[in-house]
Amino acid sequence: MTKSIAAFQDEHGRITGWPSDRRRAHQLAILDYLTGLFEPGVSYDQGQVDQILADHSTVDDPTILLRELVDGDYLATADGTYWRADGRPGSRG
Repeated sequence: MTKSIAAFQDEHGRITGWPSDRRRAHQLAILDYLTGLFEPGVSYDQGQVDQILADHSTVDDPTILLRELVDGDYLATADGTYWRADGRPGSRG
């Protein structure tokens, strides 16, 4: 069952907070939402990733969002480049 993230968004759809660990289903729903902001097969530098997360969240420390995306295997990273883990840059799926 996919949880709604509406309670963690403002009127513009930006993520406003990170749910506690006991609300893991909400965390996963937010990570799914954030992953959708990145195009499969496209690589992003640190500045681009930071800008995307800043544009779509108002959390005080957006690095938690990036850390969760990488640790949860939603985004992959190497040599300062990030990409959706389900679509390595240069691959066509």
